[in-house]
Amino acid sequence: MLKVLNEIIIKKSYWILLIFIVVSMESVALYYQYALDEWPCVLCIHVRILFMILLGISITALFAKPVSVAAITLHGSVIAIMAFLLERSWILLGVERGTIFGSCNMDLGLPAWLAIDKWLPFIFEVKAACGYTPVLFAGITMAEALIVFSFLMLILSVIMLILVVIKFRHKS
Repeated sequence: MLKVLNEIIIKKSYWILLIFIVVSMESVALYYQYALDEWPCVLCIHVRILFMILLGISITALFAKPVSVAAITLHGSVIAIMAFLLERSWILLGVERGTIFGSCNMDLGLPAWLAIDKWLPFIFEVKAACGYTPVLFAGITMAEALIVFSFLMLILSVIMLILVVIKFRHKS
């Protein structure tokens, strides 16, 4: 298994996979928004923002050496994004289940100089109050799927960082 992960690091397959995942997740979100009229709440938009940051990190990583200080920094950034995604997903699930109250409103909470909801409203505009997420399949909601996804990706990201650090130390 570690040999396979080492190959993935060198060939940058991990970053290509992350790009594919982000594009797929954003496509699904936009499909639900525009084809199924499931409008996003503020927490959903936070998730979208995190995915877009992840997309930027992944694209940047394609141009970095696979075993370098830049790669270590990029892997660490992915861990941070996955941790934030897990936290947002947890809050989203709590709101959906009625165990967390008062953590959702119609304000995105970004500073005025970062008005992405005004620049790209078709992706980042809050259009609904929090309360539920749509069912994807087999009774699994988006919030439940995001919790599992972000947890598994956080674990994978930590493993990838450890492998890159080990390779970097052996290279030095």
